[in-house]
Amino acid sequence: MAVTCVIGARGGSKGVKNKNIRPLLGKPLITWSIEQAMRCPEVDRVVVSTDSEAIAKVALEAGAVVPFLRPAELADDKAGKWEVWQHALDACDEHFDTPTSLYVDLDCTSPLRDVEDISRAITQFRETDIDAVFSICEARKNPYFNMLEMQDDKLTISKRLPKPIVRRQDAPNVYEHVASIYVLAPSYLRTGTGLLSGKTQGYDIGVDKSLDLDSEFDFALIEYLMKKKQGLLSD
Repeated sequence: MAVTCVIGARGGSKGVKNKNIRPLLGKPLITWSIEQAMRCPEVDRVVVSTDSEAIAKVALEAGAVVPFLRPAELADDKAGKWEVWQHALDACDEHFDTPTSLYVDLDCTSPLRDVEDISRAITQFRETDIDAVFSICEARKNPYFNMLEMQDDKLTISKRLPKPIVRRQDAPNVYEHVASIYVLAPSYLRTGTGLLSGKTQGYDIGVDKSLDLDSEFDFALIEYLMKKKQGLLSD
């Protein structure tokens, strides 16, 4: 049995063109995640799921394997992550002699994670009787305190309690779903209907590593944080 880490990267990104192979500090974006997965001692094989020959070439050069190309119906902006994972799991088990004992997904647009985060998420999964662990962080905005929505043509607090919350510290804890690390039982991935359809836990990766790349602004911000992390910025 093997721990399979799959990194998904389709070719048709719209917010940032070719973002998955766009250079970030001298190497393609996807290469950061491939190298992190390869340095993680719990991971047995690193697979890239893509529909793009260009991305496949970069992935192979970085040391990942690309045993299949993702079908077109799972490579547009309407395709759900769950279905992409299911396809990758079945394709890997069909290709490799050793079946997958644990399915790990890394989002290649979240390079701020550390290898230790991947290991800790896997350990958290193994130490509990759950279906999945995925990365979270404390929410920057709280729907009980300072997140708003329109109701009856006026702005109101998104989630109201019997007693209004006047200090953020008094609001219930709320977390963001961080698209970075996912650890799933293969049986759950095959039979579940979505990430939250079973018994799941969050791995708190921290706000400082929670950004993912969906826009040019995100790219500039992540590039700055990566330079700081790599010691490339002077104080």
